[in-house]
Amino acid sequence: MNNKNAIPEIFLQRLTQMVGFSVAQTIEKTFVERPTTFRVNTIKSNCEEVLDSLRSAGFKVDRVAWYPDAFILRNKSKRDLTETELYQTGKMYIQSLASMIPPLVLDSQPGEKILDLTAAPGSKTSQIAALMGKQGELVANDNNKVRFFKLKHNMELLGVPHNDHKPWSFILRMEHGAGLSSEYHEYFDKILLDAPCSAEARFVAGEPTTYGYWSERKIKEMAFKQRTLLLSAWQALKPGGTLVYSTCTFAPEENELQIIRLLDRFSDAILAPIKIKLPQALPPLKSWKGKELPPELKNTYRIMPTKEIEGFFVAKLVKNQD
Repeated sequence: MNNKNAIPEIFLQRLTQMVGFSVAQTIEKTFVERPTTFRVNTIKSNCEEVLDSLRSAGFKVDRVAWYPDAFILRNKSKRDLTETELYQTGKMYIQSLASMIPPLVLDSQPGEKILDLTAAPGSKTSQIAALMGKQGELVANDNNKVRFFKLKHNMELLGVPHNDHKPWSFILRMEHGAGLSSEYHEYFDKILLDAPCSAEARFVAGEPTTYGYWSERKIKEMAFKQRTLLLSAWQALKPGGTLVYSTCTFAPEENELQIIRLLDRFSDAILAPIKIKLPQALPPLKSWKGKELPPELKNTYRIMPTKEIEGFFVAKLVKNQD
């Protein structure tokens, strides 16, 4: 009989099908509470100021090798960090390490037109704004009213909307993806779709609230939403543009199979390799439920979860302009 407080056995069986018994066992050990991690908000501050202030207050942190603005808290609590002036004035932002990866893959540049299609609570939106140097146009959308106002609050705190006399346009929208894509047809240079998902990578063993909702039916529901959002995003992307698709789940139905569907539907879709330095990857998925997957899926990236970083799936798609 299954323990109702245990991670679902069906999920663990699926994980073993994906990565093999040995790797699945290793991953299972990473379903723990992870240390607090944060990113310096370079819109309002810099690493030197933040580190000096934290050290003087007795905080110990480690720098993240693949992202110089990211840090891991090694002592004190998350609450201690949120009570600092740095946090309360928006000079730093608490964010999981995996969540920082999609904006880096998107490679946002000053002057570009960028859409964050499912933006709340704004972790990646504010990171994109910082990487753009607040030059260009950034549209942040979320169709959930509660989450939208959380997004709005966070953007104000982190200094994203304010002009600072630069050529900067920041627009908040609360729309369904389909409506937005018809308004902005082939408009954006780059789009981030960090899709709503079954969040399997965020399971914590012994904490049923993190996985009590999970079922294979939930995966199917999420996959349907993701297909709709991917279609909308592709329609809003200009020829030559880049779309980054990401999830915090392991399910192939929400990851590789979504990418295959997009590639099959649009002849102008190219799955591009991810060339920046990132944490260790899991081997590419070669088959699922007895079906061989296309070899170009080797260009997708599955983050190998550890006790510091959750699993994440990232794919980079380019719209051919020929």
